[in-house]
Amino acid sequence: MTANGYLQLAFYVVVLIALAKPLGAYMASIYEGQSPVVRIFGPFERLIYRLCGVDPSKEMNWVAYTVALLVFNLLGGLAVYGLQRLQAQLPFNPAAMSAVSPDSSFNTAISFMTNTNWQGYGGESTMSYLTQMAALAVQNFLSAATGMVVVIALIRAFARQSAQTIGNFWVDLTRTTLYILMPLAFILALVLVSQGVVQTFSAYPTVPLVESVEFDNPKLDAAGQPLKDDKGNPVTEKATQKEQVIAVGPAASQIAIKQLGTNGGGFFNANSAHPFENPTPLSNFLEVLAILLIPGALCYTFGKMVGDTRQGWAILATMTIVFVGLLSVCVWSEQLGNPQLAQLGADQATTAMQSGANMEGKEVRFGIANSALWATATTSASNGSVNSMHDSYTPLGGLVPMWLIQLGEVIFGGVGSGLYGMLMFVVVAVFVAGLMIGRTPEYLGKKIESYEMKMASIAVLVPLFTALFGTAIAVMMNAGKAGVANPAAHGFSEILYAFSSASGNNGSAFAGLSANTPFYNTALGVVMFFARYWIIVPVLALAGSVVTKKKVPAGAGTLPTHNLLFVLWLVGVVIVIGALTFFPALALGPIVEQLALNAGNLF
Repeated sequence: MTANGYLQLAFYVVVLIALAKPLGAYMASIYEGQSPVVRIFGPFERLIYRLCGVDPSKEMNWVAYTVALLVFNLLGGLAVYGLQRLQAQLPFNPAAMSAVSPDSSFNTAISFMTNTNWQGYGGESTMSYLTQMAALAVQNFLSAATGMVVVIALIRAFARQSAQTIGNFWVDLTRTTLYILMPLAFILALVLVSQGVVQTFSAYPTVPLVESVEFDNPKLDAAGQPLKDDKGNPVTEKATQKEQVIAVGPAASQIAIKQLGTNGGGFFNANSAHPFENPTPLSNFLEVLAILLIPGALCYTFGKMVGDTRQGWAILATMTIVFVGLLSVCVWSEQLGNPQLAQLGADQATTAMQSGANMEGKEVRFGIANSALWATATTSASNGSVNSMHDSYTPLGGLVPMWLIQLGEVIFGGVGSGLYGMLMFVVVAVFVAGLMIGRTPEYLGKKIESYEMKMASIAVLVPLFTALFGTAIAVMMNAGKAGVANPAAHGFSEILYAFSSASGNNGSAFAGLSANTPFYNTALGVVMFFARYWIIVPVLALAGSVVTKKKVPAGAGTLPTHNLLFVLWLVGVVIVIGALTFFPALALGPIVEQLALNAGNLF
């Protein structure tokens, strides 16, 4: 890789860390009601509460907070399902899209409701403008806000003592959407439009091709079925393609929130590899920066709200260490290229004139560095958008994004969900450390007892269980194996990646898996649902327990949770849990595939 590539990677990390403090401080002031923005727009905010019948002064205990969240999310999922099923009869459908199938509608509704944004369909050929905007883009805001309010409720629980309430769900949701997500998305959308990302309600235009294309077109009978000759071969006729339909639409507004909200669902099927979603180097940098922007800044918000910013920096340092380490592995592996191509004499050297290395499935305009950076960022967050195809990475390069998801989406993670997931690992880490030194574990002055440990264990283990259990079911069933496009180890990796992505609420995929089938639409939808809410409920239950406790003054035996030693301890806990859980499965997929590649064997 060239010096320019290293500089781009370093610049990205520096800018990301530099923005954590100002944005994190702003979000803390919003949630604490101290920002001038809240005072300026207070009348509008109060109008929303009056229209919705909400009393903003009335706080909720953890049960009421959880019920409100679940009901709100369920209604959102039903709305997404209904809009897909009825889109043929609804306006803003210039391409006359038909209704989406029941199983695909179910999968997409669960997917966008849970902030997963797994897409088993091509957006430009499946969804009307109304569905893209009123269903998908709206859920991009609301599912992101859901994750953020959960972590804010958890932060309040650690900040307060001897209390019974953790905030008001409706107030938190409104302020998150109104003062954080919408302004950031509006600014980013304007910048993206300036770079060439499309934003229009016009119908798909038809344009003439520069050169006509001849192809064999299958002949159809009166029933619309392909004709076959006496030998069973398809009967074709020569045809000429002289024009092409160009898919457009209100994309920029959806792309902005898909990145900022760690949603990842693209307007177009090719996602951020599509030039209408990601046309320039600047748009590429801003979009990949937006993926980790809020998750990183929330760490500082956490430290600010609990009254010790060192705690937030420690969490951010933990995330950054793992992120940079695995990014290095991904870049290095892709830069090595394919040893079998090298044996055939292919030039894979990196020069000023070519990216070199493994460029399969990657955009030449992005090269190795920006492709690997995006793959690592999108899977360390629960984003799932792509600017290259992970299925075409080297086995070891593809292992990195897969394992980042399998770590529990806590290395930055989704907006809110990454931080509350990491805080569950913190609870586990301080509990184990407390046992090792023979002292009752404490975190931020709150004793961590058996109930908190049980809730944290559930939150940590549920996504691991759903990923492995779903994979096991798929590889044993014919319907699961039927979707695999590649044999042996790589085919297994495609299935493992799909269920890891669903259980991590990520949404990216090894693209060789044909997942738009009743089996995968249903199975992945169920996994996405349980992996989202079986984590949120234990997290809020833990918050409900912690908020009632008094703070214990720090003593000589108190474990510091803001220094380098604890950061390294936390890194070890996260990696060990992920390694012990998934190493056997990874050994059957990308690890054995890499060994075979190095040995000169192909499956």
